[in-house]
Amino acid sequence: MVDLKGQYQAIKEEIDAAIQSVIENTAFINGPEVKDFAKQLAEYNGCNYAIPCANGTDALQIAMMALGLKPGDEVIVPVHTYVATAEAIALLQLKPVFVDVDKDLFTIDVKQIEASVTPNTKAIVPVHLYGQCANMEQILTIASKHDLFVIEDTAQAIGAEYTFSNGDVKKAGTMGDIGCTSFFPSKNLGCYGDGGAMLINDEKLAERARMIASHGQGIKYHHDIVGCNSRLDSIQAAILKVKLPHLDDYNKARQKAAEAYNTAFDSVDGVQIPKLATYSTHVYHQYTLQVTGVDRDLLKEELQKQGVPSMVYYPVPLHLQKAYINANYAKATFPVTENLSKVVLSLPVHTEMDNEQQAYIIKAVINSINKLS
Repeated sequence: MVDLKGQYQAIKEEIDAAIQSVIENTAFINGPEVKDFAKQLAEYNGCNYAIPCANGTDALQIAMMALGLKPGDEVIVPVHTYVATAEAIALLQLKPVFVDVDKDLFTIDVKQIEASVTPNTKAIVPVHLYGQCANMEQILTIASKHDLFVIEDTAQAIGAEYTFSNGDVKKAGTMGDIGCTSFFPSKNLGCYGDGGAMLINDEKLAERARMIASHGQGIKYHHDIVGCNSRLDSIQAAILKVKLPHLDDYNKARQKAAEAYNTAFDSVDGVQIPKLATYSTHVYHQYTLQVTGVDRDLLKEELQKQGVPSMVYYPVPLHLQKAYINANYAKATFPVTENLSKVVLSLPVHTEMDNEQQAYIIKAVINSINKLS
């Protein structure tokens, strides 16, 4: 699905030198690389502060803690997303309130958000799924009307751009109160282990998030609030410093691959290519088809026989996961997500994909669909 080895080989000298530098200066925790990367990440995204942490899930949890959410508060979240989005909510004893998604864009259905708002609702977590932004202009309008926080889950969309109706352009993760991202190795900007960050514009909120991520301390051994231990280590920061200047090119490579897929599959009966939002660019963390003409699982098996990997994001909706089953969410409450769980299929899309590889994948998909039809 990704070619991390090929990507590494292309920047091997820079990466090796960066890692070796950290080892030689031995500042493994909160070293200068972490501070430098945080500054560069904020500059890239056009926000005031970037607060590194241990992973994307921690970023979500720390964000909710920094905003002062309390047990019992309700947080609106799309039901078609990775479990981490709801997990961070549940870990803090908040209540995840699931909302269905748009059947073509895969992001939260803004028409359903306002109907889910109650006196206990305190926040919305839009997920910029697969690489393009949710409809942030409408989400921010709803949030302002009901005095709600907005925490963007941009783990899959770093570098994507959102255009507002007035022409303003913002990077994914910089429009709400806090943006949360992940540097898991397969992400568009990935390190060689775990890592994450929060993107924040408000100075006081940024300081609070920074303190929470460091045991609640602003000054060492002075713990003013309850925090946790969540930090990006210096080696990972050094790697990310090398890769950040390449991010736009990485995203362009993914977009080029996606365009080739779109051209090949647009006229193929039985599959629906990803729909692009009018307000957002797409950085294709995943290239996700909807398989409607044949059985999706049989197509996946057929591709595997031909050496073509594919993935299902996500086979079991959150409201049907054992950890989140709730009597209030009866089956078929979220028909779009339940259908998507049966028909979505993601194909390889990465920075090192060449024309020959992609031609093989395209041919395998088309031949397999014809065989199964």
